[in-house]
Amino acid sequence: MDERLLRSGKLARLTGVSTDLLRHYERIGILPSPARASNGYRLYAPQMVARVRAVRRSVALGFSLAELARIFAVRDSNGIPCRNVRALAAEKLQRVEQSLVEMKALRRQLQAILLDWDSRLAKTPANKRANLLESLAERTAILPSNSSSPWKGISQP
Repeated sequence: MDERLLRSGKLARLTGVSTDLLRHYERIGILPSPARASNGYRLYAPQMVARVRAVRRSVALGFSLAELARIFAVRDSNGIPCRNVRALAAEKLQRVEQSLVEMKALRRQLQAILLDWDSRLAKTPANKRANLLESLAERTAILPSNSSSPWKGISQP
């Protein structure tokens, strides 16, 4: 056995993931099928440490596992996926920019709602309901209807 090869437990420890996740990465093509020791243990090349770390960072930036599997399939067949990777990252940035626009609109809505509610509460006796949630029905939506935001449908004054 090549002493440089890493058993799955060691690869998992070095990269901060579980051995189950490594097996999942293998099933979906992110990791190539590892060599096997005579006892059946998976044996990974040392460069898989960098790959698993790159996958974890890529996922944190918005890449899907399916996208990464396609990228690594190209790379593992001696292809050069760099321009595709760059284009995917640009799409991720575009989605983040759109989310920021939506979140800023949501912030403005919530600020206006809180101002309205403060006014309603100031006019409402302590033993009476101000019907704050019901007041939301009086507002009209400003977020685009095609928004993927979880806040879709929140309205403004």
